[in-house]
Amino acid sequence: LPQENLVNCYSPAKFEIPIWHLKRKGTFMSEKAPDQTSIAPIDTSHIRNLVYTVRGIQVMLDSDLARLYQVETRILNRNVARNARRFPEDFRFQLTEDEFEILKSQIGISSDTVHGGRRYLPYVYTEQGISMLSGVLRSDVAIEVSIGIMRAFVEMRHFIASNAHL
Repeated sequence: LPQENLVNCYSPAKFEIPIWHLKRKGTFMSEKAPDQTSIAPIDTSHIRNLVYTVRGIQVMLDSDLARLYQVETRILNRNVARNARRFPEDFRFQLTEDEFEILKSQIGISSDTVHGGRRYLPYVYTEQGISMLSGVLRSDVAIEVSIGIMRAFVEMRHFIASNAHL
């Protein structure tokens, strides 16, 4: 599989997440979140580094989305599986072993399954799949995160279109 089929996308996107999430990276929905509801802007490079092109489509990894939505990856995927009709193959698909190996080499994902690492190939979500996630996860954080990601995807399209001549 050629590496050019799996690349990181760059754009001047803006994205916001709750302040307490920035302070407690890895917070999951099973943990009690502070009663803070304020939103803080996040550096645009943060969202850019989470968007990849796989099979010619811009996507985000399930684990990255779970972190942003403040749920465990297994919870995110379980809720999606319960609502499978909302996520056709063009909204969400599972990476092949080759695609995952290329991605791991590009972004440094650990291959350690002994200490709680991945035991299955990750799912990736397209822009349309990400927009469906807020309805499946049903939280204020999910709504805010989805809005931020949608804005980032729109800004990426504008960035790519304006630089297409280069």
